[in-house]
Amino acid sequence: MADRISSLLKNYTSHITLPWSTMVSSEERSIFTIYKPEDELKLRARVSEFEHATTAADHPWLLLDITDSFATWLAEQKYAEAYFEDPKYLTAKYERFAKKLVKKLAAQIISEQDKNTAVALLGCGTLFGITSVSDLVKSLADKVEGRLVVFFPGEQEGNEYRLLDAKNGWGYLATSITN
Repeated sequence: MADRISSLLKNYTSHITLPWSTMVSSEERSIFTIYKPEDELKLRARVSEFEHATTAADHPWLLLDITDSFATWLAEQKYAEAYFEDPKYLTAKYERFAKKLVKKLAAQIISEQDKNTAVALLGCGTLFGITSVSDLVKSLADKVEGRLVVFFPGEQEGNEYRLLDAKNGWGYLATSITN
């Protein structure tokens, strides 16, 4: 029996090789590759295999790893030390971080993609409790001409997605790929 990441990769490969319709909304161009949160390290170790499957299907690959985005942003803040001493003051800055992240990622997407590019978003779990992954995905999906591939540690039921198996989820019209 294949492990979960191998099954996910196989299902992803089957999907990414299909012809891409241009007559779909940005939400429908999004692809959620959903995996169990406990498989995060296994998935990260094999991201290059997802890239290979994508490029073998003649689609350029653009990986956006947001894992360290919040830490990098926080380190740049004038009052970073004070936030560590009393983190409650930091929560008011989360929206500013989210806007800066969207702006930075959107600029990279726009400058490096074409209509055939698969833009892969890795590290969504690191945003848990800081900003809304659903808002990030919706903001970026509009900028992606090809496909937005979201590596999503969580679960899906119907068209509702729950990051890290949280109680609250959000509805989205993406194609979901599971193991």
